[in-house]
Amino acid sequence: MTLEQLIEQIKIKKSVLCVGLDTDLDKVPAHLLNEEDPIFAFNKAIIDATHQYAVAYKPNIAFYEAYGLKGWKSLEKTINYLNTHYPDCFSIADAKRGDIGNTSSRYAKAFFEDLGFDSVTVAPYMGKDSVEPFLAFAEKFTIMLALTSNPGAFDFQTQKVGEAELYKKVLETSKSWENSDRLMYVVGATKAEYLAEIRQIIPEAFLLVPGVGAQGGSVDEVFKYGANKNAGLLINSSRGILYASAKDDFAEAAAAQAQQLQSQMAAHIEKLG
Repeated sequence: MTLEQLIEQIKIKKSVLCVGLDTDLDKVPAHLLNEEDPIFAFNKAIIDATHQYAVAYKPNIAFYEAYGLKGWKSLEKTINYLNTHYPDCFSIADAKRGDIGNTSSRYAKAFFEDLGFDSVTVAPYMGKDSVEPFLAFAEKFTIMLALTSNPGAFDFQTQKVGEAELYKKVLETSKSWENSDRLMYVVGATKAEYLAEIRQIIPEAFLLVPGVGAQGGSVDEVFKYGANKNAGLLINSSRGILYASAKDDFAEAAAAQAQQLQSQMAAHIEKLG
């Protein structure tokens, strides 16, 4: 998917909703455990129920790796189903990979070429030679951790390096990397007040914003401080949508939660024109 296609879907659906597919077999409805592939059965139902409200889906890779080869097969089936039936939805492999040279290249091949994701999340701690191999893939996007929503973000990310906080240094430095126009950035919704300053550094880039819903982030605050002329946001909700119900109506409950978030987003997107 190109950036232009993603922006067009945001306009069509009046949504920047990203559904996080953090599928946990301890939380899915019990009747699905009788399926041949409970993870895929759950994901398929969630995608079918929410696709009209969402512009992106984000499987968290740890939730699939935890189940070994079976989990990886479930992930493969999920992304194949999404790409085949809903190619207008942007896909994110939430893998948070970060290594140098050939290792990063192999990670990139795994998610971009073998699995067919549109994007992958990466950790920038090892610098440009850990990120640029991902950026070498045309029409694919690398979503770099910038300022995360977890409490431990304050351990390093907001500490000053010279005159500026570390996360600002990371943002500024990343703009000089090769193919940096293919970069997006993770900024937690629980850090919404930081978004205005972040936008001064990267005004045009897309931001993946987790932390809305169960973690307490606000759609209104994210738009207030973080939106640009194209919205420039992908606001993620995982648990609040996935586990809205543990009963047979789980898909319908997920759709209701997705629609509620989309309606909040639509009001802001309409104001952008």
